[in-house]
Amino acid sequence: MKKVLCFVTVFIFLSISIFSSLSFANDSAKKEAVLSAINWIKLVDAGKYGKSWDTASTIFKNEISKNEWNKALKKVLSPLGKVISRKVATTHYTKTLPGAPDGQYVVIQFKTSFENKKSAIETITPMIDKDGKWRVSGYYIK
Repeated sequence: MKKVLCFVTVFIFLSISIFSSLSFANDSAKKEAVLSAINWIKLVDAGKYGKSWDTASTIFKNEISKNEWNKALKKVLSPLGKVISRKVATTHYTKTLPGAPDGQYVVIQFKTSFENKKSAIETITPMIDKDGKWRVSGYYIK
């Protein structure tokens, strides 16, 4: 009985330790991904659409050309006007996303207010790219 109790105690301790380290790793990944997303969206806010494409993930660049990206952002963002405020609402770490290869992703939703649209949700999804850096792989406004 003592051996079983000892085993159970050790198992619980190891499980808690592993879970805690995984949670810490996810928290660290989320922080790095949010910082990457904020730096990236600052380029978009400044109208540096080409630079935002340059710093995006390989997957992103394979999905849309730099020229198409410039045109799309101008079409979507021009009517919205300047950003008034932006705040992180949610972050979700995942290794899988529909239609994307397995990897490390953080789906970040921002509550954003624009001059001409007071309430919007921006979703920015950084991923660990081939070079080991967090780079934006997706951007949507709702």
